[in-house]
Amino acid sequence: MLSLSLSNHVPPLTLLRHERSLSFLKLRCRSSLLFHHLYHTKFLLVSSSSPGVVVISASSSPVAVPESEDEDHFDDELRRLLALVPEEIRRKLEKHPEISELIEIVLDLGRKPLARFPSGDFVISDDAVRVKDLEFAVSQVGEFTNDNRAGISRTLHRISAIRNRKGEIIGLTCRVGRSVRGSANLLRDLVQDGNSLLLIGPPGVGKTTMIREVARMLGNDYEKRVMIVDTSNEIGGDGDIPHPGIGNARRMQVPNSDIQHKVLIEAVENHMPQVIVIDEIGTKLEAIAASTIAERGIQLVATAHGATIENLIKNPSLDLLVGGVQSVTLGDEEATRRGGQKTVLERKGPPTFNCGAEIVSKTEVRVHRSLEATVDAVLAGRLPNIEIRKIKSHGVEVIMKKEPFIDEMTVDKKHEEETLDVSKLAKEETISEVLPTKEITEAESSEQETLMYLYVYGIAESTVLQAIKQLEMETAVELTDDISEAEALLALQAKIRKNPRIKSLATSHGIPVYVTKTNSGIQVAKAIRALLTDYEDGLGEFGSEDRLKLSEKMDALEEARLAIERIVIPKKETADLLPRPPRIVSLQGKLVRKYNLRSERKWRGDEMYLRILPYGTEEDRDDGEDKGEFEEENGEELDEFGCATGESNDSPSGIDRLPLLPD
Repeated sequence: MLSLSLSNHVPPLTLLRHERSLSFLKLRCRSSLLFHHLYHTKFLLVSSSSPGVVVISASSSPVAVPESEDEDHFDDELRRLLALVPEEIRRKLEKHPEISELIEIVLDLGRKPLARFPSGDFVISDDAVRVKDLEFAVSQVGEFTNDNRAGISRTLHRISAIRNRKGEIIGLTCRVGRSVRGSANLLRDLVQDGNSLLLIGPPGVGKTTMIREVARMLGNDYEKRVMIVDTSNEIGGDGDIPHPGIGNARRMQVPNSDIQHKVLIEAVENHMPQVIVIDEIGTKLEAIAASTIAERGIQLVATAHGATIENLIKNPSLDLLVGGVQSVTLGDEEATRRGGQKTVLERKGPPTFNCGAEIVSKTEVRVHRSLEATVDAVLAGRLPNIEIRKIKSHGVEVIMKKEPFIDEMTVDKKHEEETLDVSKLAKEETISEVLPTKEITEAESSEQETLMYLYVYGIAESTVLQAIKQLEMETAVELTDDISEAEALLALQAKIRKNPRIKSLATSHGIPVYVTKTNSGIQVAKAIRALLTDYEDGLGEFGSEDRLKLSEKMDALEEARLAIERIVIPKKETADLLPRPPRIVSLQGKLVRKYNLRSERKWRGDEMYLRILPYGTEEDRDDGEDKGEFEEENGEELDEFGCATGESNDSPSGIDRLPLLPD
């Protein structure tokens, strides 16, 4: 057993075992600064026994020991940010146990100053913020631009101002900026071959941190000519000299956010870059400029606000980034082949970016290797091909798995896991944390079997998956595109009304249907919670009671029909049916009357059954004279099976209309 020490600040690493020249490392460390110290470690991808799951492990190559300069540099930058606040507030913050995890400081005139940490907000002082406190802070930072942002020279901190109607600053948000080495190694394999990458995520999940590291990685590790178009100075920091966190990449500042698209074109025409890095594409002009640059053969790396790819598709300003969306009218043959409407949405052209990554959190990324295929799948209502890459919070484990790509033409092959191409990733490091490998055994995988298969219609798959994740039901629900295997159907009300075929198909399979008025995440989550509650209350297979009732009704009616047509009418003999529940006996009596025959209810112990009488029998018409409570409650039951409800005629056979029964 061999121990390696990275520095005085990081506990030792212990090599536990070797497998074919690969060392699986277990880290006995809870330090949150681990992420900064392991970026030189070389990694390989190793497939585990579980299909579709890839575990990232460390290689047996020597571990380079990084110096503590990055940590000391960050401490210096943090002290420069704390210098903006009064001395009393600064001392309290420095004593806070989570000072290294500080997110931002909020200073609002007339309110108590706040410090925000991952664990929550912390009131720094009971004294309200005064005008002179704000003036002191403003004097320590650079000039505010037209977007009310400023910074501290050669740091990544961002100072945002709130102004009143007179233009006076009455509030400051001092956000801490960090350069995290290795934060983009999860995406290394996506950009190393020259593919354009689009990062998507809501504010605060680490898009800028990740794109900064991508720029450094491409400039330093792959020696490419990288140009950063830094509109808000968040990537390269404030001041004329960029922050060392961007490495060898160059930075172009934008004097006015309204002309960012012009600076993008200028960067291409004047500086011959191989890679353009853009932070926050937010307007149609910027999207057009990015598309123009991509057509010139330049690699693009950019970020955009949005939770999922579907958000970009629905955004009229940014849909060009994913190829654009247009309405297409299909011919009769094509519409019949697809089995849908004649007017559908399709992708207008090729996307600006080859691949995309949805940043769910600082430890989880959802990767779309082919953005073109993802958009086509979403517009067609299919599940896109997604890789989920995670950094486990209980230590340091990263797994990569692939969700099945569902195609309408290959439904029978659904849920087949695709194997990751490990050969391309094996040559480079892919993650900067050393991970204790958690082997996935067959016993563990059997415990993770899903309890219910859900068929979704008219609602984006990503919205449903996000709702399932919010409810923490990932192991309880799995989506399927085969309605015959589904145990519940969740649909958008407007969509299912336009396509009654889906509803009738669900009814024929005995599948309960749940509808939601909108496709918002909240509404979808409520619907999923409701159907899961019904499932748990069902005491058995979901929907099994409805299926049992339907099957029993069909069997009982088929029994009565055969008895009438093979015994009672041709042989003019009495026929006794099998004992059934009272409600089903009433349905059999209704069917008998459709043949203009008589019947009577009989009892065999505690069980009721129906006796069918031939013509000319003088026995009482029990069912005709005394319908009983069951018939009144089930007056329309036969309609579900296609029976006529009109009065019988005087035809020789005495048959008004035969019910439509299944084969």
